[in-house]
Amino acid sequence: MMSDSIDRSGALPGEAKSTASGAGTDILDALPHPVLLVDPNGRIEQANMAAEIFFSASGAVMHRHPLDYFVPFGSPLLTLVDQVKQRGSAVNEYKVDISSPRIGSEKMVDIYAAPVNERPGFVTLMLQERTMAEKIDRQLSSRGAARTVTGLAAMLAHEIKNPLSGIRGAAQLLEQSADDDDRALTRLIMDEADRIVKLVDRMEVFSDERPIDREAVNIHVILDHVKRLAASGFARNIRIVEEYDPSLPPVYANRDQLVQVFLNLVKNAAEAVGDNPEGELVLSTAFRPGIRMSVPGTRDRVSLPLEFSVRDNGPGVPDDLMPHLFDPFVTTKTNGTGLGLALVAKIIGDHGGVIECDSQPGRTAFRILMPASSNEYPTPNSARNE
Repeated sequence: MMSDSIDRSGALPGEAKSTASGAGTDILDALPHPVLLVDPNGRIEQANMAAEIFFSASGAVMHRHPLDYFVPFGSPLLTLVDQVKQRGSAVNEYKVDISSPRIGSEKMVDIYAAPVNERPGFVTLMLQERTMAEKIDRQLSSRGAARTVTGLAAMLAHEIKNPLSGIRGAAQLLEQSADDDDRALTRLIMDEADRIVKLVDRMEVFSDERPIDREAVNIHVILDHVKRLAASGFARNIRIVEEYDPSLPPVYANRDQLVQVFLNLVKNAAEAVGDNPEGELVLSTAFRPGIRMSVPGTRDRVSLPLEFSVRDNGPGVPDDLMPHLFDPFVTTKTNGTGLGLALVAKIIGDHGGVIECDSQPGRTAFRILMPASSNEYPTPNSARNE
């Protein structure tokens, strides 16, 4: 929690008095929470790296605009700034919704606001995003639902696949002596039996509890492979943009399973964009320190500093579907099974990671947070294994 005022030098917490060294900026950029310095006219004078990410704008862009440009009219955030100016002391407020079309939906934050000594009218703000913890809770609930499917899959494999094999065999025997009209019916029986077997096979993946064979993997090699597959097939008419941090360390994962995850996400994004001539998919990677989570099967807690994102400019996910997006059998597709995203969530969860979705019309992003291949993480701007 912030103190009632800022250091006598007028700098933000941790900012050095000498701006030449840039040490203060480096410290602010290392903080995982957005920090803003607002001048007496309500304009943003300074923003750290986390704030740029949170508001989806560069520091230069934020410096050109007032705070009310980024938050909705009448936002409690603006009221808190006014209260700090009037009282001359810190004000905190929890679970404040500052969502807007400009910065995205589900922007629920705790706000810590304090005046700046020796700089009358200046206010410093720190925002602590609450949605991550809530999304992790939803992720854990989805894993529970996936475990329920595990038992169902095991039962289906035994109770359905065996009788279907007999049905298909009988249809093949009937086909040999059937006329043309009846042969079409026997072929229909066999095709539908095969379709059900494929569905059960997909569900059997949920019951696979074998240890994952993991190694240090270059995520950009995986994304390039997925991009080539997409560009030569289902996304051949869609523009695919790469926004990569080339200095990321390797991710500790199973290569084939990650290919499956991103192929599923990219295919969903391509289907969401559809035939829109302005359709676009964005694949991005970044270093985001600050999130820690337990690894399944161990007592260890690891950092999840690697963020991988698949973004599209399609119509978005319906609001009523968002809380259940990663549950099995939830889909908006006419012929969909609703197992794709549930499987994605299981794979990422088995890797000790988290997947989340932010969606609004014109911008849907699936973000994956995962551990690096070592517990010793380099700083975001240092040289890392490419």
